Amino acid sequence: MSHTIEYRHNSPFGRLPIEQVSPVVEGGRFPAKGFIGEMIPFSAVVYREGHDALGVELLLTSPAGKTQVIRMTEGAPGSDTWHAKAVVDAVGNWTFQIQAFSDEYGTWHHNTEVKLDAGIDQDLMMLEGIRLFTNAAAEKGRSSASAKKLVALAEVLSDNRLPHLERLHAAETDEIQSILTAAPIRGLITHGETYTIQVERKLAGSGAWYEFFPRSEGAKFNAKTGEWKSGTFKTAAKRLSAVAAMGFEVLYLPPIHPIGHAHRKGPNNTLVAGPQDPGSPWAIGAEAGGHDTVHPDLGTVKDFENFVKEANALGIEIALDFALQASPDHPWAHTHQEWFTTRADGSVAYAENPPKKYQDIYPINFDNDRDGIYTESLRLVRLWISRGVKIFRVDNPHTKPVNFWQWLIGEINAEFPEVVFLAEAFTRPAMMHGLGKAGFQQSYTYFTWRNTKHELTEYFNEVAHASSAFFRPNFWVSTPDILTPYLSYGGENAHKIRAVLAALGGSSWGMYSGYELVEATPRPGADEHINSEKYEYKPRDWAAAEKAGTTIAPYITALNAIRTAHPAIGQIRNLETHHSSDDSIFVFSKHLSAEHSPTGKADTIVIVVNVDPNHVREGDINLELWKIDLSYEKPFKVTDLMTGDSRHISAKSYVRLDPAVQPALVLRVDREK
Repeated sequence: MSHTIEYRHNSPFGRLPIEQVSPVVEGGRFPAKGFIGEMIPFSAVVYREGHDALGVELLLTSPAGKTQVIRMTEGAPGSDTWHAKAVVDAVGNWTFQIQAFSDEYGTWHHNTEVKLDAGIDQDLMMLEGIRLFTNAAAEKGRSSASAKKLVALAEVLSDNRLPHLERLHAAETDEIQSILTAAPIRGLITHGETYTIQVERKLAGSGAWYEFFPRSEGAKFNAKTGEWKSGTFKTAAKRLSAVAAMGFEVLYLPPIHPIGHAHRKGPNNTLVAGPQDPGSPWAIGAEAGGHDTVHPDLGTVKDFENFVKEANALGIEIALDFALQASPDHPWAHTHQEWFTTRADGSVAYAENPPKKYQDIYPINFDNDRDGIYTESLRLVRLWISRGVKIFRVDNPHTKPVNFWQWLIGEINAEFPEVVFLAEAFTRPAMMHGLGKAGFQQSYTYFTWRNTKHELTEYFNEVAHASSAFFRPNFWVSTPDILTPYLSYGGENAHKIRAVLAALGGSSWGMYSGYELVEATPRPGADEHINSEKYEYKPRDWAAAEKAGTTIAPYITALNAIRTAHPAIGQIRNLETHHSSDDSIFVFSKHLSAEHSPTGKADTIVIVVNVDPNHVREGDINLELWKIDLSYEKPFKVTDLMTGDSRHISAKSYVRLDPAVQPALVLRVDREK
């Protein structure tokens, strides 16, 4: 009599337990993220009863249906945590699962070694080996060449004229190991769940961003009349070649739409604007139109399209601000009053982030006319895509429903998978992470406020490892309305330090125009720029700064050149922090093995930064060489990519960094050929 065994648990263990699979987001509820060329680490906890050997493999399937089988290796002995790395090279949904199996060869080999050493069951172990390799030779799918080698091995094991140990050695040759690595002898094969990785184009996860206001580029002030003439798309285009020369790949433009007059803000966010004050670009909408047109002072839609084409010709993509809000003068305020919140006194609620008030902006109420707002938002994004925009920087997405973003980004990426959304969210971690899960390809981060060695170590490890499956950081060193005391009081040294950390630590990083000129004068009583460009024109004399040597543009250019030349830098999940004896010397590395590097050569960069902009710091750095695939046995050669100097260092090496001379070492490991 027989009966079927049933488990009462809705998710029973497999024959071999597979747990804690990574990268997996909330049990597979959301896809993990990847981008073209990214090296993705995989891991799982796998174990079994008793002492028999285990094998674990990663089955990684591309969108085209091609499956790679990658053998995983155990980490720390006894951890039961298995690891593998793989590079994804095609856009689309990849799938993966973990496959565990009883390693029949590993079990036999271990037991045979032990018993031969003890002088017991020696003939029996040879018989066990004969059966093992004979059966393996007959396995379906095994090549005839490898089958013949396994049959020949079985014959050696049966040769009683040879000592037992010699027969065992025949099963340990490189040839046999190669055969069994390519096609292990598997038993008790157990498959884990299948998970998804959404792989997007490279700029979704790795790139260098620059921000400027088109109205400032080419703006002119007439001292006689006291009048301003706005810059245009045509005058702003003259700045594109300089942005490209610095090595930036994305140019982000604040909103380019008509600006409202009602409650227009004056300089430094004052409540009263003068007749020449252009207002905040984020107060969108006027008689000239709303989100679907451009400010008349900047030119026409055709001018914008030409601007995009000129940028593209220089290797720059345009990122456009997408700010779902309206000035009181926006056409929506008249045609769709239900899209806003009416207060008890009959007034329309303006935007607030207490104590900050934005009287010139009406926030959208997404619950009054869900279908109408959703439909209009989709129309607007599609419209700007048709005008050449493939990247959107989204203003304050955390003030809108997360499920709205999940719907909108899902709709857009289903039609335009190349489109990228960057979340400008400086808010609670749960919300920032939720936006990543909802579909945002990138996000602003807390990097702006992480300045000390301890803070940087903690945060770099978080974004590189703990949240990397769903949250892609973009390290911005500055924005038009955020100026940290670190930059205000650290001067040029601080600006170089932060640029090194952002450009080489992040897979993506960004810089607001004027950073290269070390613009860092704060508004009294606030952590923001004095005379913020948000509220006024700010033309800059780039040529004069270059002539006077008052720009750090060459330093920025060098950092972006390093990013371009070294594929390890454009990654984030390979970032590892290291120890140093000084509290202000921060050390991190990025490494790609030869098998994961697009060049076919290992790429290893060690970055040593003095994060104290005002003092010389010195001490020992202590590199954990296993993190960068180096031996502790002998010194190794490094070349400083900022100076060209070469030297040999060891795991423990002394450094001295004067921030006024050289705030950071960017060391390429020169491996022996």
